[in-house]
Amino acid sequence: MTFSNGGEFDILYRNRKEMNVPSPRPCQPNGDSEEALQNEIEELKQKDLALDQEIAQFLSEGYSLEELEKHISLLHEYNDIKDAGQMLLGKLAVIRGVTTKQLYPEYDLELSD
Repeated sequence: MTFSNGGEFDILYRNRKEMNVPSPRPCQPNGDSEEALQNEIEELKQKDLALDQEIAQFLSEGYSLEELEKHISLLHEYNDIKDAGQMLLGKLAVIRGVTTKQLYPEYDLELSD
């Protein structure tokens, strides 16, 4: 997908790399590896197209690049804080000799949190 104002969209495309796109896997020495790689390439192309369409959808709905970047930044911050909380719960569980799951009710947390 090509956008007319070019450079502004580079930021979104760089952020896409942070969005669950799998890392390439090492090649395996069996005969199926070339076919597997071709399949993986095709899957990645489909994901790339889907992300391009999602970006275009957001832009057509009136979201600005700055707004999208802010949301992405806030999501990263939220995930960092959540990870720190999970780490603390894990350490507390070890100290108490219980599972992390057993601590959730004590802190009014849902398992989906």
